[in-house]
Amino acid sequence: MNAHIGLGQRGEDAAAGYLVGLGWTILDRNWRCREGELDIVAHDGRRHIVCEVKTRRSTRFGDPLEAITADKAARLRRLAWRWAAAHGVSAPMRVDVLGLTGDGDGFSIDHLREVC
Repeated sequence: MNAHIGLGQRGEDAAAGYLVGLGWTILDRNWRCREGELDIVAHDGRRHIVCEVKTRRSTRFGDPLEAITADKAARLRRLAWRWAAAHGVSAPMRVDVLGLTGDGDGFSIDHLREVC
C-alpha cells in the first residue's frame, strides 16, 4: 500500500472513531456505485449523514476542507441520494466534511456540517 493510500485509510479510520465518539452509528464505509464513492454514511440519532473525509499530512498545500469545491459538493449530494435510494431511506440527508491534518500519532479534526 503506498503512503498516500495508507494516510487516507488512517484518516478515514480516525474520522469514523471521532463520529462514534459523538454517539453516531456508522452505517456504511466506502460505499460505491457507478458514479463514485462515499467515505462514511452515519446516523446521528435523528438523521442520516454522508461524511466526506479529506486527510492531509499538513496544511502546507492548503487546508483539507479547501478540497471541497462546489462541483464536489454537488457530486456528494447526488451520491447521497443514490445511497438513500439503494437503502430505502426517504428522509432528508445531510452532507458533512471532516478535514483531518496530521500523521503518525494522531490527527486534528475539523468538522464542517451541512456543506450541501
